[in-house]
Amino acid sequence: MDGKMARTSIRDLMRPNLRHLAGYTPVVPVERLVAEGCDSSAVTRPPVKLDANENPYGPSPHVLKAIARSEALHAYPDAEQRTLRAALAEYVGLASENIIVGNGSDEVLDMIIRLLLEPGDRVLSCIPTFGMYKFLTDVAGGRLIELDRTPDYGIDLDAVKAATDAKTKIVFLASPNNPTGNSVPREQVVDLLETGLFVVIDEAYFEFAGHTVAGLVNDYENLMVARTFSKWAGLAGVRIGYAIVSPQVGAYLNQIKQPYNISVFAQIAALESLKDREYLMGNVRALVDERARLFDILQGVDYLSPVPSEGNYVLCNVTRGDGEQVFNLLKQRNIFVRYYDRPNLKNCFRISVGRPEDTDRLADALAEIGLELHG
Repeated sequence: MDGKMARTSIRDLMRPNLRHLAGYTPVVPVERLVAEGCDSSAVTRPPVKLDANENPYGPSPHVLKAIARSEALHAYPDAEQRTLRAALAEYVGLASENIIVGNGSDEVLDMIIRLLLEPGDRVLSCIPTFGMYKFLTDVAGGRLIELDRTPDYGIDLDAVKAATDAKTKIVFLASPNNPTGNSVPREQVVDLLETGLFVVIDEAYFEFAGHTVAGLVNDYENLMVARTFSKWAGLAGVRIGYAIVSPQVGAYLNQIKQPYNISVFAQIAALESLKDREYLMGNVRALVDERARLFDILQGVDYLSPVPSEGNYVLCNVTRGDGEQVFNLLKQRNIFVRYYDRPNLKNCFRISVGRPEDTDRLADALAEIGLELHG
């Protein structure tokens, strides 16, 4: 031996569980969708982007003004987000000690996994649901157990309890669930909390549904409620979310989070949104009203079966024909929805609620496609 180490590939140095990680499928930027998908005759019309549950009304006007006025970009942000946490505590009706702020709600979900999970530990998820739970569990070296929902997309509590063993640490439940739109009844959440599992309730669409289990966090140390500003406040591009937890869990999460995880911009945007929530909730009410109109229109399309929703989206089953073909025909018309082709979401697509003019474009396109497909 000449004292030199043999050259090693990065693959050999990687954690074994990451070598075949599938990754999370993100939203494709609208510019790329337009370039790749639509017919040349449709390019002259503005794209109708209904594939990512974004808020088409955008943020409060005060957000942009406050960011433009900021003179603090040379300094690090408050690592403990004291002012923002106090404002969030007032918003949710609890104390600052109950609040942890994240770079999007995805980060607070990742924090709880990093706090609780050891390689090989099990996490339960009820599918179909948000794909981030699987991604974060896989990255941490955990084992995700996916349990089928009932035919009406509810939670099978007996199946969840039967799947629990000594290695099971966390159960993830979105309420309202993405993409099905239904919420988890409070009594089911309490039932799961009584098992001792750590229960994460993802309330990303809370403002559209209007009910929450956040008030239980001081009674159950094994509960986290995750929320975001992306949907109701139109801040998806800013990346700001938070978790509501017991003070004990909050203290532990504070110890492991990145100290400067929330930028100055994001903290300003969240604070201004909370100050202007009357305006933003007006946008939410407009989207809830439009959701009802969209659902009625979809019910009138003879090849679709929409699912009632409490989010800012509606899941549709394609009951006649090929869902992927409908998806592609919409794309050719510069209208973009989220298509699913999984065993538990076969022949389905999810439509985000847009502005009235977006719904009108979609309705016209679906009528045209119906004639094209079925004569």
